[in-house]
Amino acid sequence: MHVIFWALYFSFFFYLISFPKRGEEPNYFRAFLDAIMQVTTMAAVSYFNYFVLMPRALKSRKWFLYFVQIVASLALIITLQIWFKREIYIELGDRAFNWLRSFRFVLQHTSTTIFIVTFIASLRFLQDYFELEAERKEVENQKLQSELRFLKEQINPHFLFNTLNNLYYLAHTNSPNTKDVIAKLSQMMRYMIYEATTDKVPVSREIEYIKNYIALERLRLNEGFPIEVNISGDYDTLTITPLIFITFLENAFKHGVENGDENSWVRVDIDFDSHVCTYEVSNSKPPEDKAVESESSGIGLKNTLRRLNLSYHGRHELIVDETDKKYGVKLIIELDEN
Repeated sequence: MHVIFWALYFSFFFYLISFPKRGEEPNYFRAFLDAIMQVTTMAAVSYFNYFVLMPRALKSRKWFLYFVQIVASLALIITLQIWFKREIYIELGDRAFNWLRSFRFVLQHTSTTIFIVTFIASLRFLQDYFELEAERKEVENQKLQSELRFLKEQINPHFLFNTLNNLYYLAHTNSPNTKDVIAKLSQMMRYMIYEATTDKVPVSREIEYIKNYIALERLRLNEGFPIEVNISGDYDTLTITPLIFITFLENAFKHGVENGDENSWVRVDIDFDSHVCTYEVSNSKPPEDKAVESESSGIGLKNTLRRLNLSYHGRHELIVDETDKKYGVKLIIELDEN
C-alpha cells in the first residue's frame, strides 16, 4: 500500500510539473529532480512521524511535546524543500524565485505536506487496528476452541454413566446380552476416544456410532420393543462435529423408555438433502405420574446446544414438538464437505 501510494504520488507530481505551460518546452530532467526531491523529503518527514514521533507519543501520552516536535519537523522539511526547489529552478530567474517566495506557494506547499504526513499516519492507525482486531479474533477463537474441547470432554462421562447403569441392570438380571453390550460399548468408546477428538468427523462414522448405540439399546430392551430407524440421502462426502446427535437419542431412551410403560416407543429419522441434514428423534411420553425427573439429565443437552451454537452458529435450527403423548426434536443443520 505504501509503495503504491508513493508511486502514484510521484507520477502525479511529475506529470503536474512537466506539463507544458504557455507554449514552453518542458524540462523533463529538472521535473524529474523536483519530483525525486519532493517524494524523498515527503517520505522522510512522513516516516519520521510514522516510526518515531507517533509511537513515542502513544506510549508516553505527551501530546503537547508531540505537537511541538511535528510542527518543528514540518517547518524544517518545508524550508529544505523550498531551498532545493530554488536550486533546481535557479536558471529560470526572478520569476521562479518570486513564485517560490510567495505566501500562496508556501501555504499550498504546507497544506500538501500536512495532508501527506496525516495520510501516512492514518495508515499506521489502520495497521494497528487490523492487527489488534486479528489478535482479538484469534484470542476469541482460542477461547471458543477451548470451550468446545471442554464441552466435548464432558460428554464422555455423561454417556458412560448412562451406559454403566444399563450394564448394571443387565448384570443384575443375569441377561445373556451382557457380553454383547460390553462389546458394543467397547466399539463406541473407541470412537469417542480416538476419532471424536477432532473438530470434524465423516458423517458415516457418526451414523455408525448412532447405529451402535441403538443396537446396544435393542440388546438391553425386549426384542419386541418398537425402535424405528430411517436413514435416507447421500452423506458419503459430508463431515460433522462429532457427538452432536447422541444426546437427543439418549434423552429419548431415558425419558421415553425407562418409565415402565409397555406402550413406549422411539423413532429416529435422518435425512440428507445435499448439505442439509434433518435429524428427528421422537419418543413416547409417560403419564405425568410416571415421568422421569432428573437434574442431571439436562447436562448433556445443554452441552450439545452450546456446541451447536459454537460450531454451527447461524447454520442450524432446533425445533421442539411436544404433545401430551409424544416428545420430539428436529435438528436442521448445514454440514460441510470433506
